[in-house]
Amino acid sequence: MKTQENAIKLSTNTLLKATSIGAIIPILYLCFIILTKEETFEMWMLYPLIIIPIGGGLGAIFFYNMTFIWFREGVKRMFAFLLSAIVYGVMLWGFAVLAFAITGHWN
Repeated sequence: MKTQENAIKLSTNTLLKATSIGAIIPILYLCFIILTKEETFEMWMLYPLIIIPIGGGLGAIFFYNMTFIWFREGVKRMFAFLLSAIVYGVMLWGFAVLAFAITGHWN
């Protein structure tokens, strides 16, 4: 049981690092836009950069737990992998819709 707790803690730390890297790259691009072309930047651009990586991170936590912690072998793992991939895509899409709905750019 202790190994499972360590694996979950390790995966969460790794996931937070990957999510922050995924958010830092677009934020650096926005900072470049702010410094060079101030008229192009709008404040609404920050919301998707914050909300979408959160959805990706939560989906990745679910994916990791389903395929590597809860169902480790056999046919159950294959079904868990497929279900987790679908849930990950839906969560990522849902958080993107949420982010753009908040900003008013989702019609």
